[in-house]
Amino acid sequence: MSIARPLRSVLYIPGSKSRALDKARGLPVDAIIFDLEDAVSVDEKEAARAALAQALSDGGYGARMRIVRINALDTSWGAQDAQAARDMGADAILLPKVSSTADLDALAAITGEARLWAMMETPLGMLNAAAIAAHPMLDGMVMGTNDLAKELQTRFRPDRLPLQTSLGLCLLAAKAHGLAIIDGVYNAFKDDAGLEAECAQGRDMGFDGKTLIHPAQVDVANAAFSPSEADIDLARRQIAAFEEIEASGQGVAVVDGRIVENLHIVTARETLAKADAIAEMEKG
Repeated sequence: MSIARPLRSVLYIPGSKSRALDKARGLPVDAIIFDLEDAVSVDEKEAARAALAQALSDGGYGARMRIVRINALDTSWGAQDAQAARDMGADAILLPKVSSTADLDALAAITGEARLWAMMETPLGMLNAAAIAAHPMLDGMVMGTNDLAKELQTRFRPDRLPLQTSLGLCLLAAKAHGLAIIDGVYNAFKDDAGLEAECAQGRDMGFDGKTLIHPAQVDVANAAFSPSEADIDLARRQIAAFEEIEASGQGVAVVDGRIVENLHIVTARETLAKADAIAEMEKG
């Protein structure tokens, strides 16, 4: 898949909350994970499935990517969730706790041609990340950092040092296979400074965006994962300098005292394409 589609902000919405499902239609998010798993209590599972199907049928979510997170297939709700999600017309179905390609095979056996995403949140999933990323039906990975931290028995640190190996393995796997990859949630939804720092870390590592647990986090994530005006200006100047040297056939392109090579032009054009895609989404 092309990952030029903006995925800066990916908000979890409980499938059981009709008010939240309606409010999401007006939020400036790039993608929504309609959740049938953790955000839905046991006694609401059946009703949530029906409510979500109705909400997606009603539409109104515009250009936002629509992802349905089902319950794991080894639960009593998973298979029915998968069957229902297959028919909801969402852009992708997100499977929790993917530990091997067999998990995705089992889901694909139910969902057919539907595109899949994988929650990466188990130690075995980290060790199998490369094989999981190569699955033919997979388009994206989402880091489940809360569950992963629990499984690894780590302590919280602002620098996320205990999670760096896991984050890196999944990033390598996703980039090797051209998948979208979204960073985990930041739990303190009123701590904008902490969220900004973690978004900046994720952006610098190579994540496409951040999963969010509250609408108050959207603006921070959108800003962090958007090219800045300085980024856009530099990209344009790099392209102009490189094209001028190419046309003349003489010398080496230099911008701000740094040599500009073809690899920098590839990045520059990707920056401008992302900025254009964001502008187009926000216009719609």
